[in-house]
Amino acid sequence: MLSFTRRVRGSLFALAALFVVVAAVAAVAQQPAAGNQAGQNPAPGEVPSAQPFPSAAVPESNPAAETNPANPQDLSKDASEPTGVVKLGAGDLIEVNVYNVPELATKARVSNSGDVYLPLIDYIHVQGLTQEEAQTVIEKRLEDGGFVRSPHVTIFVDDAQSQGVTVLGEVSKPGIYPDVASHKLYEVISEAGGFTPNASRKIGVIRRNQPQAIQIVLPRNLSDDLSGNVDVLPGDTITVPRAPIIYVVGDVGRPSGLLVDNGTLTVLQAIALAGGTNHTAKMGGVRIIRKTPAGMTETRVQLKKMLEAKSPDVTLQADDILFIPVSGARVAAARTFEAAISAATAVTVYSVHP
Repeated sequence: MLSFTRRVRGSLFALAALFVVVAAVAAVAQQPAAGNQAGQNPAPGEVPSAQPFPSAAVPESNPAAETNPANPQDLSKDASEPTGVVKLGAGDLIEVNVYNVPELATKARVSNSGDVYLPLIDYIHVQGLTQEEAQTVIEKRLEDGGFVRSPHVTIFVDDAQSQGVTVLGEVSKPGIYPDVASHKLYEVISEAGGFTPNASRKIGVIRRNQPQAIQIVLPRNLSDDLSGNVDVLPGDTITVPRAPIIYVVGDVGRPSGLLVDNGTLTVLQAIALAGGTNHTAKMGGVRIIRKTPAGMTETRVQLKKMLEAKSPDVTLQADDILFIPVSGARVAAARTFEAAISAATAVTVYSVHP
């Protein structure tokens, strides 16, 4: 009887010790479970989520990699992505085809309001959408209307008037050139027949949604510097102005208009290009006639002192008239303006390249 009692007591002590061990294990296991709720570690027995894996944590631990300006490759990629996006616009002629439904094939031109009329689905607004976006919209309208089950629509742009590049000014063939793909400036100028002899090398590119034109100064030999060969985007307008003209009239060897396509021109340079002064020229009566918003102005030039290096050379501006009168009474002082302007209308224009 005594031995039985001892065995019962031993069993009770063993059960009590086991209960203590289980309680301790449960307390320890409860802490990781709390950590899992905070997003730190998964609880035992659960399938771990993708969050603790190092590969998923890399973008969170290195956010500077997305905006780091020291990575030009990423910046160039982001900057080049919008250039290849071509959107539909007013005036575009598009061809719409529905796979396996030839009856719905049609050609339509986008109206000024940006809408296009298609069979069954009536008018649909496509201006500002890419070809893929417009295809998705048409597919949804066909399916929602119950006309075609799971339609597959393709759009081809036959005439991209809204995406044309406009070339104006001193080129051989000014006009609008379709440009559904990105081109370089030199390529577009070549399509327009190249520059005329009167073209300036200071051109402008007017871009959509930009308040100011992009000013580009091109070298005479385009292959010398390719920095001006910028990307031309659909919808751009390229303006090639006429080069500034400076008129040299009066008692010079060859009265002429000097077309300055690049750079500047001074008084001494202009006279030299005009053949120099004649021996009958009145050196003390040389003047620059300039048109200003307030009217015509007259500025005397000390040409003799310039030739003797006693006076600085004066830089001329576009449309200036450099007048060298004849010595004596053959040209009345009161008719200086009339004589100079009349002579400027009959001169020969020469291109000069300072």
